[in-house]
Amino acid sequence: MSIEQAFCRIGVDVGGTFTDFVLANQRTGAVVRYKEPSVPQDPSLSIERGVPKLLELAGVEARDVGLIVHGTTIALNATIQRRGVKLGMVVSRGNRGVLEIARAQMPSAFDFAAPREEALVPRDLVLETSARCAHDGAVLATASPAELDEMAATFRSAGVQAVTVMLMHSFAHPELEREVAEGLKRRLQDVSVTASAAIWPEKREYERSMVALLNAYTQPLMEAYFTKLERRVAALGLSAPIYITANNGGILSLETARRRPIDTILSGPASGVVAASAVAADTGIERLITVDVGGTSADMAVVHDGRPANTVRARIGEFPLVLPVIGVTAIGAGGGSIVWVDPHSIMKVGPDSAGAFPGPICYGNGGTQPTITDCYLVAGLLDAARFLGGRIELDLDAARSALATIGQRLNFTGDNIAEQAAEAAIRVAAAVMATEMGRELAHRGDDPREYALLAFGGAGPTHASLVADEAGIATTVVPALPATFCALGAVLADVKRDYLSSLRIDLAAGAETALDREYAALESEAADWIAGEGDFLDEITYEYLLDMRYVGQGFDLQVMLPPGMRDALDAEALTALFHARHEDNYGYRDLDSRVIVTTQRVRVIGRMPRLTLPKLAAHKDDATPARSRQVFTAGRFVDVPVYDRACLAAGFNLRGPVLIEQGDTTIWVLPEWSCRADAAGNLVIENGNAAAKRT
Repeated sequence: MSIEQAFCRIGVDVGGTFTDFVLANQRTGAVVRYKEPSVPQDPSLSIERGVPKLLELAGVEARDVGLIVHGTTIALNATIQRRGVKLGMVVSRGNRGVLEIARAQMPSAFDFAAPREEALVPRDLVLETSARCAHDGAVLATASPAELDEMAATFRSAGVQAVTVMLMHSFAHPELEREVAEGLKRRLQDVSVTASAAIWPEKREYERSMVALLNAYTQPLMEAYFTKLERRVAALGLSAPIYITANNGGILSLETARRRPIDTILSGPASGVVAASAVAADTGIERLITVDVGGTSADMAVVHDGRPANTVRARIGEFPLVLPVIGVTAIGAGGGSIVWVDPHSIMKVGPDSAGAFPGPICYGNGGTQPTITDCYLVAGLLDAARFLGGRIELDLDAARSALATIGQRLNFTGDNIAEQAAEAAIRVAAAVMATEMGRELAHRGDDPREYALLAFGGAGPTHASLVADEAGIATTVVPALPATFCALGAVLADVKRDYLSSLRIDLAAGAETALDREYAALESEAADWIAGEGDFLDEITYEYLLDMRYVGQGFDLQVMLPPGMRDALDAEALTALFHARHEDNYGYRDLDSRVIVTTQRVRVIGRMPRLTLPKLAAHKDDATPARSRQVFTAGRFVDVPVYDRACLAAGFNLRGPVLIEQGDTTIWVLPEWSCRADAAGNLVIENGNAAAKRT
């Protein structure tokens, strides 16, 4: 059955506290959401439990589902927690210390004794071979059968489960590396053997090693998970293909993700940023800072000119990752982050989290340490009887008792020390987020006041106005489905993959021939791959990028070719593009310096059939509060009207202080702020004192 005949798509985002589900009905335009508590030990179990409830809410059958898109952090968590398989590595002779040297970066610039993160492969399992290429790809030496026999015996006796082969300059001649890998595979049989250039053929041997090693490190774990996921999904009567969200904001077939789990390792928050691009189009706001506040952390990204900001320089702990990824940065605490007092009587929030279990104290699952969610409840921002649409009854007294203890340690006085502690913790979390947000934007040369804040995640809308107020941001946007926004982004994402060629081309007359040849080879490789990713794609498009630098520089700048330039490559025009980009980033251009290309990139995109999301009807009458609630703000209780978001039509206007509730989140509008809804259902919250704050 095609994706058009089976007219529903399901997006799944597995978080540390909740697993979020969205079902989009292509026929009616209806979007249904659901949240299920996560099961960290087996994320597929929460999917097995949640999908039947989602289908029931949507009123559709399993046969109506044509596509399932799953976002996961399993590979990331396995790397951080060091739960991958035992690795071995083969390198060219003389290069055995590549992982230990690791660009000679110190863990701390101020502590010479700071311990380094342990290498993924111990030195005794990094074996040397005579096989080697020159920088131009010329083969200098090959591996002998005796060498391969000896290496295989060493790996077998050590119980190695996966091997990565990384030869010098293999990006220029991947065939030699592949021959070594195939020779070892014949000898090791059931051990996975990977050639580094087959995973990511970029120069810089340490970075290329890390991409290949992380892929090998997580592959058996991901293979086991995907097999279990397929089995659980099939048991629910679903025959729809499963796709996995990718680092670059796209999605990949399950078969591609099986071979290349490294392409999913930082994909967790990327889907929300993809959905943010749709919000940018709806609102006409081209500069957005996105903040995803979930149960464990707050993640920030930037949408500029309606496109998510990408990077090819990410890190996982101390390990570099040079793959194209959506630029997401962890900037603060989540709803499950623990509130505590340090030995100097200073309040802290996070980084530890109560997680899905036991969770916040107010969940009643045995939690003993207060969290930001407990603070929301005690401050009056949450309704104990209506949390998650009434599915979970929150224990206000237990949360208040724990926060009263925090208040006593901080020497608060009066009858409401628990409320004082709750408000203080909420403010501390907002200050941490705003400070980190400002720092990240400063690295880009941007001013937060030039952006609007897009808040999502279960706790994002509750904290949004506070963070914006702290950062001096005048406009906040809360999308229609904030608590399941990443799951929505998953069903909106296109199939996408990046290809590259490492080279060095001087951008002078005649360079066009070499550039065209490399682009043609990358296009052919990309076309072969996308042809196997699904027959339901509407359109196949390509984006072309170049990494360039001035001669003598130690870093690159990435430039995307404008539409049409691929078919009319011109060295002079490309040089002008780089000059403009360099001046935009660094404030100057060096017209006397030669420009060189270090990397050519092609991004292939398979466009999914478009989804039409529902619009709000225009309002006829003024919105009426459903109830009111006492909220502790600015050191006192205030009676605040509470509105049901489902009853608010497009075009209404409200003045803060206001609470707006929907089934899975609560929006807090500060005093002096106003709130309105647009036709797409986004809430646009604006600071009435913005003009004063900017001066």
